[in-house]
Amino acid sequence: MQQLLNRTKGDRIIWGVVIVLSLISLMVVYSSTGSLAYRLNKGHTEIYLIKQLGTLMAGIFIVYLAHKVNYTIYSRIAVLLFAISIPLLLYTLCFGTTLNEGSRWIKLPLVNLTFQTSDLAKLGLFMFLARQLSTIQNDLDNLKRVSLQIFLPVIVICGLIAMANLSTALMIALSCGVLFFIGRVRMYHLMILAISGLLMFGILFAVSKMTGYGRAATWEERIKNFTSKNKEDVPFQVTQAKIAIAQGGLFGKGVGNSTQRNFLPHPYSDMIFPVIIEEYGLIIGGVGMIFLYLLFLWRSIIIFRRCPFAFGAFLAVGLSFTLVFQAFLNMGVGVNLLPVTGLTMPLVSMGGSSIWFTCLAIGIILSVSRFVEEAEGDKVIQEVITESQNENE
Repeated sequence: MQQLLNRTKGDRIIWGVVIVLSLISLMVVYSSTGSLAYRLNKGHTEIYLIKQLGTLMAGIFIVYLAHKVNYTIYSRIAVLLFAISIPLLLYTLCFGTTLNEGSRWIKLPLVNLTFQTSDLAKLGLFMFLARQLSTIQNDLDNLKRVSLQIFLPVIVICGLIAMANLSTALMIALSCGVLFFIGRVRMYHLMILAISGLLMFGILFAVSKMTGYGRAATWEERIKNFTSKNKEDVPFQVTQAKIAIAQGGLFGKGVGNSTQRNFLPHPYSDMIFPVIIEEYGLIIGGVGMIFLYLLFLWRSIIIFRRCPFAFGAFLAVGLSFTLVFQAFLNMGVGVNLLPVTGLTMPLVSMGGSSIWFTCLAIGIILSVSRFVEEAEGDKVIQEVITESQNENE
């Protein structure tokens, strides 16, 4: 064990956040799936706990493997992942498994494993954008080059995802906007990208309404329910989430004592945050979760500022921001600050491939952190040697 710890590098606080979130995930998933497991598995309430434990253990192993790889290698992998993402998203739209009226999943042959292609596309896109931004830092005034090399990939990926999963597409688009702003893309160019995105969404919505293909009706209904003052229009899951939060109060009902988990749809994924508040309270559960994700983002920003090379810096801040942004969107839906979406809480909600892609992203961030630590260590050693030589002279 000590040898493993010695070989584990990267930001220790990020490692700590990953472990704490994993432990929270185990406790909350076990609590929120107890009734479901009892009904479906004839009294075996631990079945989902065991699955989640195995998924998280595999995920942490993925973090370890990914952080051992030199982050510069991901620059070459980024092109391949981005190229694979486009046909996979097209395949998902045409032949994917339908879930909640949207084709979001594909099933791998032989292994019988399903995964959400938007997770792969999101990871590939941010790796690709980090690479592209680092190569055009000295040519950001060239609108043609900026549009083709960093704007077009975002429009293509978000457009393909939006047809089946608008909330994920919007999250990716906004995260890319933040990355571009940090990457010193001109504000005028960002406005062009925003207008292009709005036009694309308008076209998708119009085509969906006219043809009946797509999810325009679902988007319209969710916005209507969110903005309506009529209590009858409030979705059932929103009402149950409010009850859970009210019952939790400041200090919660205690671990495993949630009652609304039996009424909330998907209390182990989309609506896991109200269950956390009900059991742990607003202070420990609500504020505590916010603190953990902000701590993760803060440490990633430190890596961004310390990394001497543009690709590693953009890679760390881009991947970390999209994970934290997704977590806050999930929390916003849970407390009814945002319309209902299908976004899960990274590393906490029950899942399989989604957790593994999240862990891969965290491992890449830690790979950049490991490089920064080693580079700074070599610099300190070189300074000590230089000072020693000067003293001897």
